Amino acid sequence: MGDLNKKGTENQVKGMAKEMTGKVKGNVGDALDNSRMHAEGRGEELKGKIQKTAGKAERAVDPDNHRDAAKSGDMDASRRS
Repeated sequence: MGDLNKKGTENQVKGMAKEMTGKVKGNVGDALDNSRMHAEGRGEELKGKIQKTAGKAERAVDPDNHRDAAKSGDMDASRRS
């Protein structure tokens, strides 16, 4: 199945970067009164939020996270992020 925790972390980081880049691009579009740049930036920001959320979901369903939490006696450890 692969390591969902690692893949999820990568998606969260990439999503955050995409979200920030889109936010900056959208704000620059606002400052320049460029509606196309604004729309592209906001679209990129939304894609980043979706990717970040998908990464969180991947980490949440990773069976290794739940197994490690059960071993340590802390059932909520896998939900902290």
